[in-house]
Amino acid sequence: MIVTLIVICEVGFWVLLAGGLSLRYLARMPRTGAAVLLLEPVLELVLLIATAVDLKNGAQADWKHGLAAVYIGFSVGLGHSTIRWVDQRFAHRFAGGPPPVKPPKYGMARTVHEWKTAGKWILAAVVAMGLLQAAIWYVGSGDISSLRTWQSKMLWVIGINVIIALSYTIWPKERKAVETSKSERPDLVKRR
Repeated sequence: MIVTLIVICEVGFWVLLAGGLSLRYLARMPRTGAAVLLLEPVLELVLLIATAVDLKNGAQADWKHGLAAVYIGFSVGLGHSTIRWVDQRFAHRFAGGPPPVKPPKYGMARTVHEWKTAGKWILAAVVAMGLLQAAIWYVGSGDISSLRTWQSKMLWVIGINVIIALSYTIWPKERKAVETSKSERPDLVKRR
């Protein structure tokens, strides 16, 4: 039941996102579109309640309950930025909005971008770990090894994201000399 509910929540996320953006830009109903987009957190709340009820009814804590906690954590950490990313592209494509903002490619700006991205992933992992710990306390006795396994996987997510951001800090990506010379001398830039 929990896996099915996770799939329903994921499909619901994209349906609400498409519906909210369509109302906002195509139907020119920005308030209604915003109201639909605000329903997104309700999906996670339903999943959280269903998982708690399943555990309360005596279900053995297993990988499905851990997956539900991870899904909720990632929705909290990455949901808003995903909605903003899709919103920029939808507005540009269907409502004549400005082109989507691209992340910086070089230097300190790229490093800051990588740390912000890592921060979102770390937030997602920490929320998931917190929910997993709450489930462990809620279950009390019994086999909680699958929940502990999910917690260790979240530590890997944190570690990988810190390593990526740290690599951009230690070895920042710089423009190549050819790109720099072309940008400094417009007469070298190939015209279309």
